[in-house]
Amino acid sequence: MGTSRVIIVGGGISGLAAAWHLRQGDPDLELVVLDGSDAPGGKLRRAQLAGVVIDVGAESILARRPEGTDLARAIGLADRLTHPTTASAAIWSRGALHPMPAGTLMGVPSNPAAALGVLDADEIAWAEGERDRPLEATVEDLSVGEFVSGRVGSAVVDRLVEPLLGGVYAGHADQLSLRATVPQLWQAATAGESVTAAAERAFTRASLDHMPVFAGLIGGVGTLTEELVKSLRAQGVGVMSRTVVRELRRTSVEGRRGWALTTGPVPAPVELEADAVVIAVPAAPAARLLAPHAPYAASELAAITYASMAIVSIALPRHGLPQLSGSGFLVPPVEDRAVKASTFSTNKWRWVADAAPDLFILRASLGRVGEEAVLQRSDEDLKRLVLGDLADALGGQLPIPVESHVQRWGGALPQYAVGHVDRVARIRAAVAQVPALALAGAAYEGVGIPACIASGRAAADAVLTHLRSGQGLGSG
Repeated sequence: MGTSRVIIVGGGISGLAAAWHLRQGDPDLELVVLDGSDAPGGKLRRAQLAGVVIDVGAESILARRPEGTDLARAIGLADRLTHPTTASAAIWSRGALHPMPAGTLMGVPSNPAAALGVLDADEIAWAEGERDRPLEATVEDLSVGEFVSGRVGSAVVDRLVEPLLGGVYAGHADQLSLRATVPQLWQAATAGESVTAAAERAFTRASLDHMPVFAGLIGGVGTLTEELVKSLRAQGVGVMSRTVVRELRRTSVEGRRGWALTTGPVPAPVELEADAVVIAVPAAPAARLLAPHAPYAASELAAITYASMAIVSIALPRHGLPQLSGSGFLVPPVEDRAVKASTFSTNKWRWVADAAPDLFILRASLGRVGEEAVLQRSDEDLKRLVLGDLADALGGQLPIPVESHVQRWGGALPQYAVGHVDRVARIRAAVAQVPALALAGAAYEGVGIPACIASGRAAADAVLTHLRSGQGLGSG
């Protein structure tokens, strides 16, 4: 195996995780990561704002899955792991900020009465009546919106489920797969059980775990990929930016089957050879590379759509700033606001507060699937939109920002449409017929950091198994 070369196409967290696990699996492999952007790291990125380095992409890691925190420890970041403060989030609904009800499962409340204000009395009564109504088991995947509204009413979807789903997927409840996006509710659906009871069980289980839901890194989650790249390079892994792979071809040299990857500008192409390839780019470019080799998988991949979004980060002077409590707020789409969520980073992360004691740093996200028009505005327009929505939500004019930053994420989040789990199974089955090729990324089994790391590890394991079988060094 020592002479084998593996090329990973894509330098986001999935591709970098694949490279890491390949290196741990075989220190002698020749490994190269090719990333098309200006810097590796994908949606984990940091930038400077008013002298403080902050996250301008993902800013937390799901701690109840081990992959993200385990990888952070493995690369020497154990002492930087941290957790959010106990500040709680709010929902901006019906013109006011309301505390997020405790004990929700992707917005479905275990105790609907706790959502008073977000929901009115009639909406709460309908949701509470779910446990008394006859419930039928679901046998086929359906949208989150269709299922939840049928059980506890459309208001729960519009004002509680939508803002939470929007924060994770930048999508809409009536388009997203129940099975793929909220597996706990899917289990309740297939068992014909109450969704409020399912939310109550999940809340009780989480309370007994005594484990924070999310983790972060002092200095920002973006340090995970930055340090991962440093570690990979120190272990002899080549990590190249601004390198787009335009074509993937099968090769056979002296009985050795492998791959040729074409990069570089069209007038001056550069060809690289590999014994195995991991494709860890979004669905559309992955489909283009796969088309000659797994056309069915490529067509299925091409059907996965993506949502774009932007994150506007703002540093405000503390002097003249109204009291901002909590960790931020979510905005239901029915409120018809540009901002879909705002995080009060200074309140949520102690390290941010310590890094800028004279400033209050917050961020806001804009853009859901189908709302691309707002993202066509200039950076200055986006800043004005955010400040306007924040002033309305907080009930007062904000002071002039010390500095602002706009980070645009085009095609950032895959949309898990109804039937997504079966689609991914078909893609995986088709690609499994192509030797020395594996897929990884957010398009498949999860968009969060731990899920992407798991995807990269699974791809690495598949490649290692293939190479150890001898196929990568001869047949296949």
